[in-house]
Amino acid sequence: MKRALRDHRPDMLDTSQGDPPVPAPAPVPAPVAEEPRGCLFALSQPPLMIFLGVIGTLLLLAAVHDLFLL
Repeated sequence: MKRALRDHRPDMLDTSQGDPPVPAPAPVPAPVAEEPRGCLFALSQPPLMIFLGVIGTLLLLAAVHDLFLL
């Protein structure tokens, strides 16, 4: 053990008392049954709705352009 500490600075003292204690394992929480997420969950996400709104607006503008200006 002293050989491994030879590269440490001299002010770093070896204060270990042997093997470190093993911490007690944390209790495992019970798994929560998640409901499957469907299409309505996906459509409730703001970035997706912004993207779909922009695409819908572009399609609407193209349709109005084709119907009334061409």
